[in-house]
Amino acid sequence: MNKRQTRVRHGSHVENDRQLMFYIVNTGRAVEESLEEALARVGLSLAKFGALTHLVEAGEPLGLSECAEKMTCVRSNITQLMDRLETDGLVRRVEDPQDRRAVRAAVTRLGIKRQAAGAKEVARVQAKLFKALDGIDQGALRRALSVVR
Repeated sequence: MNKRQTRVRHGSHVENDRQLMFYIVNTGRAVEESLEEALARVGLSLAKFGALTHLVEAGEPLGLSECAEKMTCVRSNITQLMDRLETDGLVRRVEDPQDRRAVRAAVTRLGIKRQAAGAKEVARVQAKLFKALDGIDQGALRRALSVVR
């Protein structure tokens, strides 16, 4: 094989890698957009749904720092998110019984209902996604995507 043939083969490999990278990026965006659209139907965003889910699953009020840690975001973002959730009547701030200076977020009844409605929408998106992936080795896909993090 001469140098020109090697370059062409190498070039097509690079092009295939580039295309695959953009397929992954565009797929992530498409899934996120589908989730955002579905959650918007019940008055939530992906961030609001995530926060409500953590609060519902905890079964008790959580400190804002704990919420930030669970959602892997900075404290100032959680404060703004909690402000929006509180304005929507989905969360209320309560005093921390161990530390009067600290504040905890408690999900309201409306927040529990909205989170449940959001979970149904997420399940629909998930079912559609896994129907599209039917026949693909999901274990291999999961392993491949997990190393990208």
